[in-house]
Order: sequence, then C-alpha cells, then structure tokens
Amino acid sequence: MTGPGRVAVVGLGLIGGSLARLLHRRGVDVVATDVVPASREAARRAGLVVADDVTGCVTAADLVVLAVPLRVMGVVAEQVAGAAPAHATVTDVGSVKGPVRDAVRAAGLGDRFVGAHPMSGTERSGFDASSDDLLDGVAWAMTVDDPTTTDRDRLLAVLALVTGVLRGRVTVVTDDVHDEAAALVSHVPHVLATQLLNTVAGAPVRHVALRLAAGSFRDGTRVAFSDPARTEAMVAQNAGWVAPALRKVVRDLELLVEALETNGGTHGFFHGADDLRAAGRPGAAHREDGRERLGTAGEWPAALVERCTAGAVVVGVDEGALELEAPTP
Repeated sequence: MTGPGRVAVVGLGLIGGSLARLLHRRGVDVVATDVVPASREAARRAGLVVADDVTGCVTAADLVVLAVPLRVMGVVAEQVAGAAPAHATVTDVGSVKGPVRDAVRAAGLGDRFVGAHPMSGTERSGFDASSDDLLDGVAWAMTVDDPTTTDRDRLLAVLALVTGVLRGRVTVVTDDVHDEAAALVSHVPHVLATQLLNTVAGAPVRHVALRLAAGSFRDGTRVAFSDPARTEAMVAQNAGWVAPALRKVVRDLELLVEALETNGGTHGFFHGADDLRAAGRPGAAHREDGRERLGTAGEWPAALVERCTAGAVVVGVDEGALELEAPTP
C-alpha cells in the first residue's frame, strides 16, 4: 500500500490533537486547524503545521479527518465539501456514527465518507490534554452504511492508515452495530460513573466517604470527571441505543435491591458474567496463532463486516489482502 498522502485534521481537541501529534511523529504530511485561535497557536508551538481555517487545512488533502463536536459537524462538513479535492476521502473520530453520517451525507460527502472511532480517551479535554501516544496502537471501530455499496478503495485507504501508521486494530461494522456496542462499553459506563459520583455528592456522609475512597471508587468514577456537558452531549446523541441499555441496568438493579431487602438470592446478579471473567479482560492478549487473510477482490467489504461482527479484527493491510485476527472461540 502507498502512504496516506496529506492528512488534514479539522479540530484540535483531545482526540484530534492526539491524532495530529501521532501522525506528525510518524512522519506523515499532516496539517490541522481549529476554530479556537489559542488551540491553533498551541499546536504550532508543538511543531504541527496549522492552517487558519478549514479551507486552508483541506484544500490539498488526500484524507480529511473530522474531529469536531457533532453540533457543528454539518457546518464543518459543508466547508470541507466546498474546499477539499474531489479525490479526498473523509473520515471522523466521533463516538456516535449514525448522526455523523447523516451530517456528511447532507453536505454531499456521503459517498466519500468512512466512519471511524478510536476507542481511547481521558477525562481531560482540549489540545493541551492531547498527546502523541494516546492513539498509538489502540482499538478502532470503522463503519460503513451499506457494505455492498461502500467505496472499497476509500475504506481500504483508512484501514491502511489506522493499522499501519497508527498501529491500530480495527473492527469494521455498520453504523447501527457500532452505536449499539458503543452504548454498552462507553456511553452507559459514563452514565453509571456520573450516577456514582452524584450519589456520593448528595450523601450526608460525603466527606467521610471521600476520605475513605480508594481504587474501586477512583476507577468507577474516572470518566465522571470529564466535562459533564461533553458527556451529556455524547449520551444524548446516541439516545436510541443508550436508553434501552439503561432500562436493562435499572431493571437488574431493581431486582438486586428487592433481593437484598427480602434476603433473596443474589448469586445470579454477581455471577451473570462469569464467562467474560474467564475469558479475561478485553484486549489483554492478541491471538497470534489465530490469523487469517481476506482478499480485497470482489465484494470483500460485506465479508469483512460479517467477520468483524462475529468478533474478528483487522490487524494489517498488504497488497491484495487484509490480515485478520480471528475471534476467540
């Protein structure tokens, strides 16, 4: 595979800034921009090439990464559509995929868009919180609207960048599958962490509790120390999948409360995920002996989505094939 060419990163927050830093460190031709002058200046001080506006950022790009909040995605996508070369592929780094695709489609970029979501972050925000190692070697989701009609060359180009320069591992699925899964492993945990923090904040013994708080409270509330407005927006944007998942959480907790109040059985609640515990923490080990290859001729995107939905991940791209890590039996 050839290199990615020029990559334009629009938005220099935690994720966009970290991506631009890592691409720069790996020798990629990257130019970035942000609507906030202070963020642009901070990026310049960090050694990045920074344009003053979206047009200057994307005008010679081969790949455009949208790293802006969803509330401005439509406006930014329209600016990109008016300035980026026709051959440029567009991708993003947002935690919800369906609404982003709607925004880029409305801007006329639907046939050039490949959804993407790096599964990494911190409770901090802004360019000053970004680093060149935050996205190094992390898991990514990549999404398509319809695998039978997606632009195979554009999908392949983004896969090559993420698994190559960024050393990532990619799960390729449809937008809906991504948004449902992200609700379970990202958005609902943010809600539960927020509720745990709220519970302590409203308790009459909050000062004693905070003095006694140790690892379990720290780990359980870490993401609750993120910007609450950002968390609120993320959860609301994926409400269609977050709400039913939370209903199950509430139902299970109500059953636990009832059992505790009536001296009933609680074994099922505490042992319901024993099979996951036995398998170990997600991402703890990679199966070097479980590799397979998927050729990139014919209708391979549909086959890839099917394999990834069953648990396979893309770990490499070479001439004529994708290297997959097979799902755990």
